[in-house]
Amino acid sequence: MKKSQVETIEKDLLKYCEQAIRGGATHAKPVHPGSVVTAPWVRLKCQFGCTGYGKGHCCPPSTPAYDQTRDILDAYESAILFHIEVPDMPKKEKYYRKYFDMLVGLEGEIFKDGYYKAFIFLSGPCRLCKKCTKLEGEDAPCNFLDRARPCMEACGMDVYQTARNNGFFIDTLRKKNETNNEYCLMLVD
Repeated sequence: MKKSQVETIEKDLLKYCEQAIRGGATHAKPVHPGSVVTAPWVRLKCQFGCTGYGKGHCCPPSTPAYDQTRDILDAYESAILFHIEVPDMPKKEKYYRKYFDMLVGLEGEIFKDGYYKAFIFLSGPCRLCKKCTKLEGEDAPCNFLDRARPCMEACGMDVYQTARNNGFFIDTLRKKNETNNEYCLMLVD
């Protein structure tokens, strides 16, 4: 890749970071996809720690396994890690949905800018439907294929270590009313 191409990509990544911060992100930072950690244990936390396991199109086992995700990450040279601090507040779900809609919209803008491999991994369960169509049967299609995206954890990414690898703060919560530190990953190439 030529130096001018690298400079253009770096400039564009910073532009997308700034746009995400204006759209609600607390922080956004270009990162290398190699800094994203995948591990087989992550999916166990979904399978044995989440009541939504197997009940959504964006949840395991419908999402790529950690080794498939590693292959996907290794096919990219650029990414952006988004951080949002979400305090315990009324209408928290509405806040998340607005933020995630912004990120999916940003993915579309990045695609239109010529980065045709752009793809966003969100945080936590899908919030588009109150009841996922997957519960109607394995063949029932998602109502929002244009906007539904899996979360990092559902694809075997260790969000804690990934955040720490990139200089971000994250810690386990001791109480439900503590501020959540949520992370989303945009692959950009």
